[in-house]
Amino acid sequence: MCVSTKFEIVKGRTFLVPASAPVSLLTPHQSPVPSSSSPVFQAKGNAESRPDNSIETMPENSPAPAAMVKESRHINKEILMAIILVPVVIGLIMIFSICTWLYRRVHSSASPSQAKTVRRNADPDISDVYLSMTLGPLMNRLNSLRVSKKKGFATSIEYSILQTATNSFSSDNIIGDGGFGCVYKARFDDDSFAAVKKLDEGGKQAEHEFQNEVDLMSKIRHPNLVSLLGFCTHEKTRLLVYELMQNGSLEDQLHGPLRGSALTWYLRMKIALDSARGLEHLHEHCHPSVIHRDFKSSNILLDASFNAKLSDFGLAVTAAGCAGINVELLGTLGYVAPEYLLEGKLTEKSDVYAFGIVLLELIIGRKPIDKSLPTEFQSLVSWAMPQLKDRTKLPSIVDPTIKDTMNLKHLYQVAAIAVLCVQPEPSYRPLIADVVHSLIPLVPVELGGTLRVADAPSIVEMKSFETSNSTTKIVMNP
Repeated sequence: MCVSTKFEIVKGRTFLVPASAPVSLLTPHQSPVPSSSSPVFQAKGNAESRPDNSIETMPENSPAPAAMVKESRHINKEILMAIILVPVVIGLIMIFSICTWLYRRVHSSASPSQAKTVRRNADPDISDVYLSMTLGPLMNRLNSLRVSKKKGFATSIEYSILQTATNSFSSDNIIGDGGFGCVYKARFDDDSFAAVKKLDEGGKQAEHEFQNEVDLMSKIRHPNLVSLLGFCTHEKTRLLVYELMQNGSLEDQLHGPLRGSALTWYLRMKIALDSARGLEHLHEHCHPSVIHRDFKSSNILLDASFNAKLSDFGLAVTAAGCAGINVELLGTLGYVAPEYLLEGKLTEKSDVYAFGIVLLELIIGRKPIDKSLPTEFQSLVSWAMPQLKDRTKLPSIVDPTIKDTMNLKHLYQVAAIAVLCVQPEPSYRPLIADVVHSLIPLVPVELGGTLRVADAPSIVEMKSFETSNSTTKIVMNP
């Protein structure tokens, strides 16, 4: 039986199909399905462009349609597997990376003692020499930290090095004492000096302050904060190593044998500005912000050029750690803010109150609490407040050693700042940043402010006020 056939050209391709085949099967949207009973032909190029309409037959060894479909399905499976596996692998890599980052972050924020323990456990044969550094290179490292503002744990220093530098912690090397130990002057092989604070053994509060100071001060660097150079743990002994401050504490300068004679009006304003800048760094530039909690004149140390730096951060806390809770009462009587003393509420404004007390000490030259005086005169704030608000009486209560060098107009301004800082209501006190901005115009340019005066003391003149290291004592009240 003869079957009639006809050619259909669809999109440039010519197929031979039975004449009885439905035309709908050959629409431009659907290619004809080849049949095993009818040969399949393929034209090269456009059939209409060929005058003879020649048609080239596909080779006989071409893969069968079923084989082509099977191969296509195999390829599709491989593509599908790749699509599934690639995101899974990428996801696993991301999870691994996140876990590694979290692990390193947790371990890098561990305390120095914990970090030291981890390293020793990892390698039992590691020596103290590997974990420690001599102070000469350590001071160079400290200078680089000041420039680059990097943060990192303080260096562990060998006990034998500190023992040698302090002449076995000789009493002749004591330059200060306090509630939890003594401070020794240390001299190292490279003729560099440092102050070594040796904490009393066995006290829980001393151990807490040691850990707190190392954890906090090893991460903070600022020109108006005393630099922690290193630490040492030897059996039950805990030691902290600081930069040496040649002129001792502000308390010693004001209330010691010198009775403030080395501190002119402008130097006192410089010390006030330096101290405020130190607090500003803690309150405004540390995240979370840090509350000193023991800001006082004995914790303001002075270097050879009378640059003031805050020290003793054993009681410091973060503002986030004491928000909305009653904090244990710690500090020094006379500097503790009323809301902290009565209600246990501790904020940055508590430090501002203490700063106001120190400002009064600088102006008046009296201690915050002086029990040697009659009862009505013992509290500096209670006694001075009425006179601070009266311009006619204010000059009469100023420290006699600065009456000849002070600027009366500036005195009124500083007194106004002090009155605001010691307000009983915390919300009425200014931010320490506002205090800094108020003090800058009162300090000569040569001393770090913006005031231009012909009689402002130069750095050379300031050095003439330096006191001997052998007589200067750093007193740290409990």
